[in-house]
Amino acid sequence: MIKPTLAFVCPFLLFVACGPSTQQHENVEEIDEIVVTEEEWITLFDGNSLTGWTSYGKDQPGEAWEAKDGVLFLNIAKKKEGAMGGDLVTKETFGDFHLKLDWRISENGNSGIMFHVVDNGEFKAPYHTGPEYQLLDNDGHPDGKITTHRSGDLYDLIESSKEAAKPVGEWNQTEIIVQNGKLQFFLNGVKTVEATMWDEEWDRMVAESKFRDMPGFAGYREGKIALQDHGDNVWFRNIQIKRL
Repeated sequence: MIKPTLAFVCPFLLFVACGPSTQQHENVEEIDEIVVTEEEWITLFDGNSLTGWTSYGKDQPGEAWEAKDGVLFLNIAKKKEGAMGGDLVTKETFGDFHLKLDWRISENGNSGIMFHVVDNGEFKAPYHTGPEYQLLDNDGHPDGKITTHRSGDLYDLIESSKEAAKPVGEWNQTEIIVQNGKLQFFLNGVKTVEATMWDEEWDRMVAESKFRDMPGFAGYREGKIALQDHGDNVWFRNIQIKRL
């Protein structure tokens, strides 16, 4: 990771609305009760433009990000010709949320989805604050040999409970749910990660990871959604989010 759809719904995994905070974390209790929310889905990608997005630390998206025919594409060939890419981030911030999207990665490719990303000029890159849902060609990229670096993992923190990624080049369905400190990852309908954020175990994992020397990492309760530019072609579609 380190570098600077057909929509799928799990209605039984949605949660009660809760207001976010921009302050860094305090210990939270795990939520046991699951309640359906009536909040509306928000379309983050309209299929033909980059409205609502910008490159991290910039006031507009990089030219290497293309939107056409319902697909958002990071075109690495354009970067090699001098076009700017960069990690793409939402203009809006989100605290508790349910995100769903489709993605596919290029052969030997690497990318990711980060959340609770702070883009205020204080941090150099999204991964300095935002935890990452890893996207990878597990068989072709060297990171595929590293536990916690495969598709569906919470990058460098928790490995997937099951292998659920489709072969490279095929579309995958991803969901990320954050509710009152409870984090869940899904890949193609399979729950791959479940954790409680901001408790003692969470802090221990961060302290033992490559993020140990990043004081802002995984400490914020709200922030932007980021799509990573890791230098490889990657495609996204059907990007939707619901505030919880």
